[in-house]
Amino acid sequence: MPIEDIAKVLDKGEPILVFDDSQREGETDIFFSARHVTPASVRFLRKQGGGMVFLASDYAASEKLGLPFTQDLYSSVTPNSEEFDLLNGMLSHSLPYDKRSSFSLFINHKDTFTGITDNDRSLTAKSFAELMQESSHTTGIDCKVKMAQNFRIPGHVPICIADQKLLQGRQGHTELIIALMSFLNLTPVALGCEMLSDDGNALSPEEAQIWAQEQGYLFLEGRQIVERCQ
Repeated sequence: MPIEDIAKVLDKGEPILVFDDSQREGETDIFFSARHVTPASVRFLRKQGGGMVFLASDYAASEKLGLPFTQDLYSSVTPNSEEFDLLNGMLSHSLPYDKRSSFSLFINHKDTFTGITDNDRSLTAKSFAELMQESSHTTGIDCKVKMAQNFRIPGHVPICIADQKLLQGRQGHTELIIALMSFLNLTPVALGCEMLSDDGNALSPEEAQIWAQEQGYLFLEGRQIVERCQ
């Protein structure tokens, strides 16, 4: 499938699969365009993926909304603070697959109940995508006000922010899907989930690709996205 046709797939509310790299996480994530997410999309992710359902978000738009990286947030409260001394020790551990995590806040839309149901997470994801789309023609102050007015923390939908340099800075699933969506001129925010195996590990790329072929879904390798979108 030509990469340009992927926009049609995502705009129809259908999923695509993205494998990062065997030298990195070695995992396959399922992604939907967050703009077109429904409760059925969330149910699909948790049943067919099985990992954490998360939002992948563009760096510039996330910055406009005032979203911090979790690591920076924790680091800012630990200096000279006995109350949060535990965080210092926990932050000292390195990641086995990358230099830093892309995690930001865990959010719920203000109108959700617990925030964990398919309906609730769908509302959170779609509303966040709509705000991200609005941010392109809204001032930074207004974006932050709307973010605070419409979402609460802590919540059940984590946001992962792409690296500022995108694929030049990091080539995780977050950067791969955001680079792809940006290349396709789509609102750069996706709802994704890692694919897990019944043996307690991540689903192998071979198994993920076979499943995608059997179900009629597009399977992309990270290198394909890097070659086309970098």
